[in-house]
Amino acid sequence: MKNVADLAGVGIKTVSRVVNDEPGVSEETRQRVLRATEQLQYHLDITAGSLKRSGRKTQSIGLLLPSVSNPFSGEIHRAMEDALGERGIAVFASSLDDDPDRERKLISAFLGRRVDGLVLTTIAKSQAYMIPEHSRDLPLVFIDREPVGIEADAVVTDNEVGAAAAAAHLIKHGHTKLAYLGDRTDIQTAVKRRAGFLDEVGRSGIATSTVAVRENLHDEETALKAAHELLTSENPPTAIFSSQNLVTFGAMRALKSLGEQHKVALVGFDDFTLADMMEPGVTVVAQHPERIGKLAAERILARIDGDNRSPQTYIVPTELIPRGSGEILPQN
Repeated sequence: MKNVADLAGVGIKTVSRVVNDEPGVSEETRQRVLRATEQLQYHLDITAGSLKRSGRKTQSIGLLLPSVSNPFSGEIHRAMEDALGERGIAVFASSLDDDPDRERKLISAFLGRRVDGLVLTTIAKSQAYMIPEHSRDLPLVFIDREPVGIEADAVVTDNEVGAAAAAAHLIKHGHTKLAYLGDRTDIQTAVKRRAGFLDEVGRSGIATSTVAVRENLHDEETALKAAHELLTSENPPTAIFSSQNLVTFGAMRALKSLGEQHKVALVGFDDFTLADMMEPGVTVVAQHPERIGKLAAERILARIDGDNRSPQTYIVPTELIPRGSGEILPQN
């Protein structure tokens, strides 16, 4: 804090007011202090009063997930809690909401609590801003999406292979009029799933230009609207691939509202509770988030314990689970 005060040309009390978001500081001075904190990579240490100077660890991990309300994220969170709890390590989880500004703020908040390591799903174009922390031996593990601009362990799903399996499955059942419902195009996993699906379509001899592609569908409502428009168009698809669970829910609702759930094939990426209880059961490409969470916990523990091997990317295979919706044959 003294270094920040010196660089900003203010007193330590002024720095304290700024980092604690207290009143009584002009906007010009506040911005000067904030620039100094960023330049010096300063983070408010809210645990300083309880930690001894011996360097004792906080026995905590920061976990950043797309959304803790999403079943996929929830399973990762639980798997990590189970694995890390055996070592007495607490998991502090937050939702990214796929917002790059929120990503940086939440990571800064974790650092302020002096967590022993970070397990992160990220959305910013680059995570190079974390290099100063990583160079001070802060253990990092990325999940679901690989890091950009920084080298660190990553645990990811085999997105392209899984999406390709979905395409091959639909084509094997006679479909040539295909639709792809995709997530936001700035999300790494969405890009990989789109590529895997279309590459397999092309390999099968079907022109990829004939695939009805609808992207930037980040929730159930946007997916519902897109699927409804496709299904009521002049040349509707006979099969749909939905690239994540919320998009699948939207597609299911559209099919149900139009009475097409037994006529149009559907394969979704991500398994979900009661998928086998739907009518028809929903065919999915399962990601196994519990395995992702367990492996991420193993890697962060290894790094905390001193594993200094070169960073690696660990790929968790997907599994296509046929339940009925993906096996519907073309009606026209």
